[in-house]
Amino acid sequence: MELPAGWVWARLEELLSEPLVNGRSVKTMEGGFPVLRLTALKSEGVDFSEHKAGAWTAEQAAPFLAARGDFLLSRGNGSRRLVGRGALVHHTPLAAAFPDTMIRVRAHPDAITPGYLKHIWDSPLVRNQIENSARTTAGIYKINQGVLHNIGLPLPPLAEQHHIVEALEDHLSRLDTAERLTSRAVARARRLGEAISSITLGHDVPVGGPSAPPPASAGADDGLLPDIPPSWSWKRLGDIADVVGGVTKDKQKQSDPTIPEVPYLRVANVQRGWLDLSEVSAIRVPRTKALHLALRYGDVLLNEGGDRDKLGRGWIWEDQVPGAIHQNHVFRARVRQDVIHPKLLSWYANGAARWFEVNGNQSVNLASISLSKIRQLPVPVPPRDIQGVIVERIERQLSILGTAAALSQQALAKAKTLRRALLDRAFTGRLVPPMPVDEPASVLLERVRAEHEASGRKAKRTSRRTSADTEAPRPASPDTVQQELPL
Repeated sequence: MELPAGWVWARLEELLSEPLVNGRSVKTMEGGFPVLRLTALKSEGVDFSEHKAGAWTAEQAAPFLAARGDFLLSRGNGSRRLVGRGALVHHTPLAAAFPDTMIRVRAHPDAITPGYLKHIWDSPLVRNQIENSARTTAGIYKINQGVLHNIGLPLPPLAEQHHIVEALEDHLSRLDTAERLTSRAVARARRLGEAISSITLGHDVPVGGPSAPPPASAGADDGLLPDIPPSWSWKRLGDIADVVGGVTKDKQKQSDPTIPEVPYLRVANVQRGWLDLSEVSAIRVPRTKALHLALRYGDVLLNEGGDRDKLGRGWIWEDQVPGAIHQNHVFRARVRQDVIHPKLLSWYANGAARWFEVNGNQSVNLASISLSKIRQLPVPVPPRDIQGVIVERIERQLSILGTAAALSQQALAKAKTLRRALLDRAFTGRLVPPMPVDEPASVLLERVRAEHEASGRKAKRTSRRTSADTEAPRPASPDTVQQELPL
């Protein structure tokens, strides 16, 4: 990758005013010294409100205090995309130390500006180096000081760094605003979708007017049920549908080739209002069991367990995968005698999250609801002659809303691509016009090196060929949408 005139490749180690510092592990103690949480690292900067009280004194914490201009990095994360993410300390509203989950970077003010370091750290060039160097232990991706020392950075003269940061932040602020407004639109669309998929919408009962009586008590906490017209009726799910649990995986059977293998649906396949069939697993079960649990067109699938907000969520089966069955964490409700349209049942169950939360069970990590309890779900049943009209109304409105939501998601995806394109241009010298070079970056880098050597810190020099051609990888090429960027 060829750099503009006056730029030079440098390793992070060469640009430090002080050596990198790993934070220190400290126990929580009420009234102790403030210690930042990992959640304090945010894109806009370090959030000092995200802290706990640590069991150490101010004297013990002193070597690990976060100061203005520091750049704090996460040492590990369960996601490769998040390991090494950093945040800049813009100000210090209170004295706080950083923990062992972070590494402190103090850049030399005569070599690299804090803003330039912050933005280039988010660029594809640096992220690719970190993600390719991260190592995983027990599912946690980690980086160390050795990896960070060798991160290659394209370094412009200081004046040009300020110019790049100013232009970049102007573009990014407008992009941030657009993303924020679009994300709000997506969230509003989701809430609106929940509202318009209510099967009772448009069938309100006037205050004090006649309404259908609630279902008989059956040992469930129904809470406050909505009033429905007297021509409708409340039924328990078990009264209008055959509800059964799925198959439990038997490890011994999975190694027996004489037992037939069939596709089966897991909790991950059963989403709220749709089925994710991008990855359908297979399981070995006896033929009689497979026939008994085989899904039929119109079956309603309801989740039995998982996170608390997943209880009862689901959608209808439309024979997408022949011969499929379902696991024990997914219930199947098969409506009897066409009492209610399966879509109406599924829409209502998806909107009854509160009922499932109240009537479910919560363990340390998972929530669940029993088969006997889900059979007690109260379901409003409209007259048959209007069920088709309700289904048509909901599908029509959801289709319109889905189109708008899809456009918003496309806009968010494009914004992500534009962000990468901005960062790519900024750090390849194509975001702002080149500036007259009073002092090339190579000169300031040699000055910082000399200072390091005088202080006894001898950072390993990088040869011109290694710096430009080997250690500092070329940034990921932005998509062609980069051409549309209004710069």
